[in-house]
Amino acid sequence: MKFIESDVLKALSTVDDPDLKKDLVSLNMIKDIEIFSDTIKFTVVLTTPACPLKELIRQNCVDAIHEHMDKDLEVEVVMTSNVTTTRSSAPLLPDVKNIIAVASGKGGVGKSTVAANLAVALAREGAKVGIIDADIYGPSVPTMFNCEQEQPTVRQVNGKNVIVPLEQYGVKLISIGFLSPADSAVVWRGPMASSALKQFIGDTDWGELDYLLIDLPPGTSDIHLTLVQTVPVTGAVIVTTPQKVALADAQRGLSMFKQPQINVPVLGIVENMAYFTPEELPDNKYYIFGKGGGLNLSEKFDVPLLGQIPIVQSIRESGDNGYPAVLKEGITQEAFTDLAETLARQVAIRNANFEQTKKVEFKV
Repeated sequence: MKFIESDVLKALSTVDDPDLKKDLVSLNMIKDIEIFSDTIKFTVVLTTPACPLKELIRQNCVDAIHEHMDKDLEVEVVMTSNVTTTRSSAPLLPDVKNIIAVASGKGGVGKSTVAANLAVALAREGAKVGIIDADIYGPSVPTMFNCEQEQPTVRQVNGKNVIVPLEQYGVKLISIGFLSPADSAVVWRGPMASSALKQFIGDTDWGELDYLLIDLPPGTSDIHLTLVQTVPVTGAVIVTTPQKVALADAQRGLSMFKQPQINVPVLGIVENMAYFTPEELPDNKYYIFGKGGGLNLSEKFDVPLLGQIPIVQSIRESGDNGYPAVLKEGITQEAFTDLAETLARQVAIRNANFEQTKKVEFKV
């Protein structure tokens, strides 16, 4: 029996994207259909290279061809990706598809550790990733990426001097820590810190990025307001520990993004230090900071719990020696990889279901 392209599209229109709840054909995710005597070949364009459901989607496509066309056909599915975005005609960062704020209500909950490992995990999945260390007073990106002694260069683009970010582990980086001595305190008033963030955003040659993560300072401050007033933010990730005092502060940070005048979608909550697991006993969990706090917070605000990251000695060691834990095999690599995939899914869902991102237009 001879088949044509419309037969393939009709069969694949029965396959839904599990996250977006629409069929692959309507979503324009099927490309490059080729039909041979005994083989059907086509490409599925996923919404992110970090899609954890790619094998499920591939198998569903194969099953659909066999069910609706011919069970004896050979089916070749090429899986590729094109990260979605709601940003269009953005004067700043026009080639950056998604800007993600990583925030916490208080210090010491491992926000920068989560941001660093999340960035590397997304890059390992094939995404183009950058990270801005916006914690002006306590920059940690240089240490966590093992580039404390390096400095970004400057080059001219269209007659304007722009900063060229460093790159480590597949992630583009910028931090005030690259521009000031490690043993010197940054003693700046709020407007100076805000100005530095604007320069990191507008005067840095980021190029094309799927995800630009902003590692914000703890709490709520001028930096947070400067960010949402300077660029449209795709969404925010809130990092907390299960501890009651941390949850109370995380709630305030989350509430800031949900304020009507700010209205930045909260993509989800990361519960860091969720439990202690000894390296030699990976199946044992000890809830030394309490249990279920992140889940309770996510349920209260009706936002996803993106992941639970255990306390493992190697995470601390990795932060100190500048080799992110997600690069080492084990439970921490699994936890951060799962977190990256879950976040990527939430970004795709957010982009499919919410309005175009806009920067905040208000004065305080």
